[in-house]
Parts: sequence; structure tokens; C-alpha cells
Amino acid sequence: MIHFNSRDIDHMPYVFRINLINSVSGYKSANLIGTKSTDGHANVAVFSSITHIGSNPPLLGFFMRPTTVVRNTYENIRETGSYTINHIHSEIINDAHHTSAKYDKHISEFDQTGLDELYREGSRAPFVLGAPVQLAMSYVEEYDIKANNTVLMIGRIEHVYIEEHLFRSDGFIDLSEGNVATINGLDAYAVPDTNNRLSYQRPRPVGTL
Repeated sequence: MIHFNSRDIDHMPYVFRINLINSVSGYKSANLIGTKSTDGHANVAVFSSITHIGSNPPLLGFFMRPTTVVRNTYENIRETGSYTINHIHSEIINDAHHTSAKYDKHISEFDQTGLDELYREGSRAPFVLGAPVQLAMSYVEEYDIKANNTVLMIGRIEHVYIEEHLFRSDGFIDLSEGNVATINGLDAYAVPDTNNRLSYQRPRPVGTL
């Protein structure tokens, strides 16, 4: 196997290091976060760091890069307390990835891509039209990560919208049926085509296989 120690990592060229470390954690969720500023400018941006925090209450978290420079998503969430999370699917991967480009706050990524805004009652922030899973979120709290100056943002799920053919009677959402994408590293997208659900596991008697 190829081996790198911490000293090797510290001395790697910048691009090589970020490619390696962003890939090494495995596949990540691929989502678009939609926000809207107080003066009416819509923003949408790709995130691969959204993670489950808890089910009761229903909380999700995501990480923001250091806010020492302008972060439109962060500013809009703090100003309005409202945002959406939208699953990226196979047909919008190119447009979704382009939202990582750094546009001025007054330029909407919706206008620079083929993505379309969708508004639902009870949410100020825009959803992404056609996303198979759409979540309306409200800001709860944030934590500064001192090790690298990032911010963990935590929000509560207020509304869930799921395409009907993805939904299972036990509450499971079959993302493969919606061609939902995942991210490998910074710029590689994959679309899983199957799910292998396993039963709830209990300990086996000691000494048996």
C-alpha cells in the first residue's frame, strides 16, 4: 500500500494535499444549499459536508470554511435564519458543481447555471427545482472549530419534501431510485445505482460465526 505519514502530508504541494485529504474520508453527500439575502438576492452553493446530527430534534450540520473572507451562504443564513438543502442528482451535476465558483453576492448562481429556483410556503430561501429530496432548514447554532478556523453550522429540519417513488413504508428514502449523486474528494461525482439494506444486527453467541 502507498503510505504517507503526518510529516509527508505537511510538506505536500497544496493541490496534491487537498485532493488527498478530501478523498481519504470516503464518499460524501452532494447537496446544494439555497439561501436568500435580506435584500432579495438568491444564492445556491454546493456542499459536501452535510451530516446527520440527531433525529429528535431533527438536526443536520455542515461545515463552513473560514469566514475571514465573504461567505454568502453564511451571511444569508445568519441574517435570515433560513436555508434549504437540496440533493444533487445526475442531471444537474455540472450546474451544481459550477456553484462552487466565487460570484459576487449580488449575482445569483441560479442565473449563471441551468438551476431553477423553487419557492414553497413557509420558507424564505429558495429550493432547487427538480431536486428529489428538498429540506427547509432553520438556523439553530454554530461552533467555531479552533483547529482550522472553520465553523460548524447546525440547523433544524422544518419541512421535508421527497419524490414519492423514493419513499418506503418504513420511512427509508431510496436515494438510488432518484439518481442522487455523491462526491469523492473535491470534484469527482458518482451516482450509486443500488442499495443493499441489511437487517438490524444483534450480538451472535460468543465463538460462533
